[in-house]
Amino acid sequence: MSAVLKFLGSAPWSARFGLLVIFIYVAVALFAPVLTPYSETEIVGAEFEPWGEEYVLGTDNLGRDMLTRLIYGARNTVGIAFVTTCLAFMIGGGFGLLASALGGWVDQILSRMVDVLMAIPQLIFALLILTIVGTSVPVLIIVIAVLDSTRVFRLARAVAMNIVVMDFVEVSRLRGEGTGWVIFREVLPNAMPPLVAEFGLRFCFVFLFISALSFLGLGIQPPTADWGSMVRDNATLITFGDITPLLPAGAIALLTVGVNFVVDWFLHKTSGLRDDH
Repeated sequence: MSAVLKFLGSAPWSARFGLLVIFIYVAVALFAPVLTPYSETEIVGAEFEPWGEEYVLGTDNLGRDMLTRLIYGARNTVGIAFVTTCLAFMIGGGFGLLASALGGWVDQILSRMVDVLMAIPQLIFALLILTIVGTSVPVLIIVIAVLDSTRVFRLARAVAMNIVVMDFVEVSRLRGEGTGWVIFREVLPNAMPPLVAEFGLRFCFVFLFISALSFLGLGIQPPTADWGSMVRDNATLITFGDITPLLPAGAIALLTVGVNFVVDWFLHKTSGLRDDH
């Protein structure tokens, strides 16, 4: 514990701010039912009620409490983005490490398949698939995870290719170790720093991508609270000088900035560069 505190204590203020933002978002997502005055889909008043004592942030286009929807949006948007990113790394990272360890025709086939998927614009491809197969949460997670796994594959393969040619990997192969041992005991531990940093960046991209799809009506579907759809549903208020639609947009931007601060610090720490004082 003391080592962890010492490590966090060495973080710059930007990284501390990012960690604080992430902690607050996680806490809000976990304890959303306790923090909210109403249920997620409950209609509590008239449409577009102004900010006040009864409704702190007013109501939305259907008369639902905006504060409640904003808090539940953290659970839904962030939670789904996190699960999607994890799945993308399991698929892309796994195949990327496998391609680098086996090489030959396996590497060629996997790399060409990834090239084909990456040649199609991601947003257009996602819109096409979701329009055909539907927009349920499991389908949304799988589609985005598969599309995003191509980026993870390229990074994991590139990093692992530099590791598999090192002497300690050759020694393990000469000892008779199998492919699984080489991947999980030799390659993966040495590839973790860039992969962890990429996880943070990829989470931001997935998070923004889901919000964009929801804004277009093909992401997380009503009545589930989602920041992207909340911006769309309440956008008309902007014409009247009401900043309510900017609140979910600001929540998206704040988390993205916070995660990037932490990723930048982590990359700096793992790069071996020294701070100038």
